[in-house]
Amino acid sequence: MQFPEFFEAAPRITVRDPLAAFLGAPPDGIIEYCYADVVKLAGHSCPTVASAYLMTRAALAALYPDALPARGGIRVEVRKDRLEGVTGVVANVVSFLTGAADDTGFKGIGGRFDRRRLIAFDVDMPAQIRFTRVDTAQAVSVSARIDRVPADPRLAGLMPRCLDGTATAEDVTLCQFLWQGRVRTLLLEHADDAQTIVVSR
Repeated sequence: MQFPEFFEAAPRITVRDPLAAFLGAPPDGIIEYCYADVVKLAGHSCPTVASAYLMTRAALAALYPDALPARGGIRVEVRKDRLEGVTGVVANVVSFLTGAADDTGFKGIGGRFDRRRLIAFDVDMPAQIRFTRVDTAQAVSVSARIDRVPADPRLAGLMPRCLDGTATAEDVTLCQFLWQGRVRTLLLEHADDAQTIVVSR
């Protein structure tokens, strides 16, 4: 499997999952996620997937400044309805990284490790997503301003031709390069940009 080279340079997210530790995979419960992991989950790489990854990374860093984030110990609230726009894509990435699930999530073992009812949608709030630690009730809100990293204007003409099959091979290659170029800029130049990934308490 060959991904663009910049995937490897993107920041990573490390968490500790008590359920993973309990069941011994891995024994210490420490799991490292990279951007390629969420691309495999989503089936594609785009600014939405990248921003969901970066929003989760920023929220976890703010909630756990001195410890590894506890996967499965975070409640997630999303401003938009689950069926609106790209909300489902964002929520899938956030759920994957935090373990937060709806009623279809893991039911737990012996009253522990229940992952259900940890994500909610259509919540009235100004930010895109709110993350709350279950153990302390500390919360942070996060939004992504991906408009600060605009798409290359050439994509407006290339994308329709690629979709309707009239694009040349060179057009397709350029379209892919420009599309992933925006993702690359988000991940490598704006991951820690507080004006693009906006965190508030």
